[in-house]
Amino acid sequence: MICWRHGRTAWNAEKRFQGQTDIPLDDTGLAQARRAAALLATLRPDAIVASDLRRAADTAGFLAEHTGLTVEYDKGLRERFGGSWEGLTNSEIRARWPEENARMDIPDGEDLSAVGERVRDAILRALPRVPDHGLLVVVGHGAALRAGINAMIGLLPEQRQALGPLGNCSWSVLGPHRTGGWRLLEHNAASLPEERVLGDDR
Repeated sequence: MICWRHGRTAWNAEKRFQGQTDIPLDDTGLAQARRAAALLATLRPDAIVASDLRRAADTAGFLAEHTGLTVEYDKGLRERFGGSWEGLTNSEIRARWPEENARMDIPDGEDLSAVGERVRDAILRALPRVPDHGLLVVVGHGAALRAGINAMIGLLPEQRQALGPLGNCSWSVLGPHRTGGWRLLEHNAASLPEERVLGDDR
């Protein structure tokens, strides 16, 4: 499966916490989504599932145009709810909640472990649409996808920072492990994975 973050928005450029505020792609984000969709289409995905927030839905739409696939929307893939942080810049959040910001602990926001669980559950709901050895593209948001990846590969909460952030319109590749479960094959990529990455080593 490929976990693909949406293109840039004006709030991304301004370093504002978006959360579940429904912000559209800006011109740069639209161009990013078009470029990435053309690349990902060459991998011939079998299914696309996306957050219903506009920035992710529109990003997924470009891939649907290239592939002829229908996007399935799942609210479980929405970004982490940010409570009173939504709309504030990084510097504003640091100034008002320095300790909470250091832990990414939003006082009136969504627990990050809960985000990971709901994203994982959304992915598991979508996987039956994909044939054996097929490819699912999951289109979502930076914090939510990273939390979902952590849940999929079994990282403990205290290890959640082991994965770096996902850039706008970048993606990560996960594959099933021979012994069960999932493993991370590629992270924060913006170019096509090599065949050896999508396959399994021996």
